[in-house]
Amino acid sequence: MEEVILEEKDAADWVYRGEGAANLVLAYTGSSPSFVGKVMRIQKAPRNGSPRLRSPTALSTHERLLWKDIDDIVSSPNKEIAAQLYVQHVMTPLLGSKYVDSGMRVLVSREFLELIEKNVICQRPASRVDAAKVDTECDSALLMSDHSVFPHGTLKGVPCITVEIKISELSEYNPLDLFSKSEDRIHKAVSDLFTTPQNNFRVFLNGSLIFGGLGGGADSTDFVASEAFEDALKSVIRADNGLRTKNFLQLVSETVYKSGILDRLLEVQKLDNFDIEGAIHAYYDIISESCVVCRELGGDEVSHRYTSLHSFPLDESLKIVKDYLVAATAKDCSLMISFRPRADGDSGSPYNKVYLESTNQTFDYKASFIDLDLKPLKKMEEYYELDKKIVCCYTQMVETEQEADEATSIEVYTTNRDSL
Repeated sequence: MEEVILEEKDAADWVYRGEGAANLVLAYTGSSPSFVGKVMRIQKAPRNGSPRLRSPTALSTHERLLWKDIDDIVSSPNKEIAAQLYVQHVMTPLLGSKYVDSGMRVLVSREFLELIEKNVICQRPASRVDAAKVDTECDSALLMSDHSVFPHGTLKGVPCITVEIKISELSEYNPLDLFSKSEDRIHKAVSDLFTTPQNNFRVFLNGSLIFGGLGGGADSTDFVASEAFEDALKSVIRADNGLRTKNFLQLVSETVYKSGILDRLLEVQKLDNFDIEGAIHAYYDIISESCVVCRELGGDEVSHRYTSLHSFPLDESLKIVKDYLVAATAKDCSLMISFRPRADGDSGSPYNKVYLESTNQTFDYKASFIDLDLKPLKKMEEYYELDKKIVCCYTQMVETEQEADEATSIEVYTTNRDSL
């Protein structure tokens, strides 16, 4: 693309699509061929935070050591460019270029960002507005393919429907069901996602959100939302009223099952061979600090379980931590699958197809992984603390259940004894 700078006059062509903790996502509604079919990720900044300090490098000293094999990442002038190059050089080879778009940077003016902030503030969830605003200090944004539509626009009169699934978020949905390779369990996972979408299940029709939250999430799907969604599906799913949602969820689960799209993602998630309880020791060796975990444990338990980890060469420690952080990216990403009905007898489409027997329809589909974020090295400490809390909660839950079982047993014994 010819280098352009988005100015204040261009802001009206970009509309709010959603947001996460770190970025706003905007969709393009204008007519410029350079931007049609694109979305833009714009950095956010804490609303009450101190001004961001500019650093000559995006990464810390230890992060540059961790990624020393990839010169482009190490020499990145800021974190946004480092994150884009991480997707390009690390995640794309692992997941496949067919499923990943690393995007490209586009220059933006301060006036453009200020007007974007003003234009979208009323559409953002209140909790997000209170926490952060558009970072008007940025001089560029990330331009990426809009995965809620097919490239080169939509075929005239042919609708495109897209589901976005946040892989790792827990609700009634269990990620283990989604990765199970069992058709029944995958269908259960998709149905549970629909029932309790929270911030992990959204559906777009021709690029517009028709189900799920813009950034704040929805705890559960009520009758009104279900009816509105059922009605919106009539342009896509050929079924009687009351059956379209059921058939759509079947379409999604069959595509996940038959495509094997999650198999490659699962392999990347499995890179953390040592899990956080092992990788945290390699982390402290990398940053050349006394291991806090070993100090907490103390005694013979340390010498038997973890001494060997602290005796690894530096390169081995770097690999352990790098693999853990890459796996963390894969566990925290989202999957988008887009569908459009294929005309009867149309065999010229370049896309994969899936047949929905219940409606006698064939659909083109394409799948993409998004939100493949570069995890900061410092986050290792946060992962370890989170793991400790999970283990503690689980232990307390087991102990509570055991105490309840023991109390029940005593009560039954006492009742039986008294009846004799």
